[in-house]
Amino acid sequence: MLATMGVGSSSAQQVALQSDRQALQESARPRNPVRKPQVATAVAATDPVAATSPKPVRKPGTASKGPYYVDFRARTAASYGHAFVWFGKTSERKVEVAGLHPAGDVLPYVLGHLMFVPSETGASYGDLDVQYLTASYRVYLSEADARKVFAHIKHLQATSPLWNAETANCTAFIGQIATFMGLKVPFHLKKPEEYVNELKAMNGGRQTAQLAPDQQ
Repeated sequence: MLATMGVGSSSAQQVALQSDRQALQESARPRNPVRKPQVATAVAATDPVAATSPKPVRKPGTASKGPYYVDFRARTAASYGHAFVWFGKTSERKVEVAGLHPAGDVLPYVLGHLMFVPSETGASYGDLDVQYLTASYRVYLSEADARKVFAHIKHLQATSPLWNAETANCTAFIGQIATFMGLKVPFHLKKPEEYVNELKAMNGGRQTAQLAPDQQ
């Protein structure tokens, strides 16, 4: 009986040891990891710091736009319209206006299609009225560049005593300003609205301008 009990006890111990081994092996097996969302994986792959270092909030465009501007504008008129510029500081409501047009009323305008006539280079009727506006393209400048561009506009105003419909007209005048600013310009014999819209398209609608190094 003692032998039988010894054998039975030994077998039971072996079975128990086998069961313990299986339990340990099963507990030691690696479990399936929890899958993380694909979005988090993509962010970590492209920007490892994105999840831990929040980026500062920036208002769109505030860093790239300078505090000054030149606004190329076109408006309706009794004929085919007029092109001119507004220029000034973004924080101020006051604007300055420059544009080339015949001095006087109808007669100088008619004669200006045949010959050169005296001109004016300031604001004309309707330049400040939004209801007459047909096109606008605003370009921003730094303070240093604005000083040079505004001085160039004043120089053009002081040295443009004549107007002619084909050569020294309003679109040619604002084209000289745009060229000085480093912008591409269309051919000047276009209607003012078309000219301003094409000026914007040719420059990809860019909202900033920087003078060339030789103009600094």
